[in-house]
Formats: sequence, structure tokens, C-alpha cells
Amino acid sequence: MMSWLSEWWRGGTAAVEPASARDAARLAQLHGASFARGWGEGEFESMMIERNTLVHRLRLGRNTIGFAVSRIGADEAEILSIAVDRAHRGRGLSRTLLMTHLGHLAGRGVRTIFLEVEENNQPARRLYDGAGFMVVGRRERYYKQPNGEQLNALLMRRDLS
Repeated sequence: MMSWLSEWWRGGTAAVEPASARDAARLAQLHGASFARGWGEGEFESMMIERNTLVHRLRLGRNTIGFAVSRIGADEAEILSIAVDRAHRGRGLSRTLLMTHLGHLAGRGVRTIFLEVEENNQPARRLYDGAGFMVVGRRERYYKQPNGEQLNALLMRRDLS
């Protein structure tokens, strides 16, 4: 909490902006801290040069504390990953990141967004429910955990208008 307060007192505000190749190492670090199988720096670098991939970073002051990645195909997109640094969760920053990212997707002509979320991930479910996503399917034992446990995924959809 103190780091957030000191950022606030110094005038640090949250900004969502396009990520670039120089963000790849930090985004890989954030992904690895948030998911069982983290993506590497090279994977982020590759995604950032693909024309059909949209990558945003969430910055607080000078620190990148989150990201969102989507892949676009015609008028549909899939959110591949979204994460916010554990120390900065619970403040609505992920909602700011998601809603800004969705706005950019809409600006590219995307009409329908899909994503998969682990069924038991309540914070993510709350985020997506609150942003207007609806559950449209389920994939049994889709996510494989390091301990061998297999978790279900929910397929969610939101139409943009």
C-alpha cells in the first residue's frame, strides 16, 4: 500500500499505452508471476511484431505493472492474457486496463471478443463479469497445473457495439 501511496503523492497516475519490444522482459516477468506457465521474453517480442496482435502495458508512474494481449482475426479477437502485478491488485487497475484495451480493439473494427478463464479464478471472473462478458462454453481439464492438477476453463464472450 505504501508504494502506491508514494506513487500517488508523486503524481504517478495509471496509464494504458501500447507496449514495445523494450517492455518484453518486464511483461514476461509479470506473466511468469501470474500464471503457472509463463511466457518468455521472446514470446512477447514475437507477439509485438505481429500485425494482428495488440499488446498494451499498464504503467503506474515509471513502472510497468500490467499488460493485456489480444489476437485479432477479421472482426473477432481473443484476449490471450491479461495480468496486473500482485502488489497492485484490488484497486480497479485491471478494469481500467481491460476497458481501455477493449476500446482499442473496437477501434480496429473488432465486434466480438472471446477469452478463456480458469473456472476457479474468482478475481478474473469478477473482472470479466463486470465488463459484460458472458460464459458461452466450458473446457474440461483445460489448464494443467505444475502439480498435475487439471482445471476447467470457461469460454467467455462479449460483443462490442
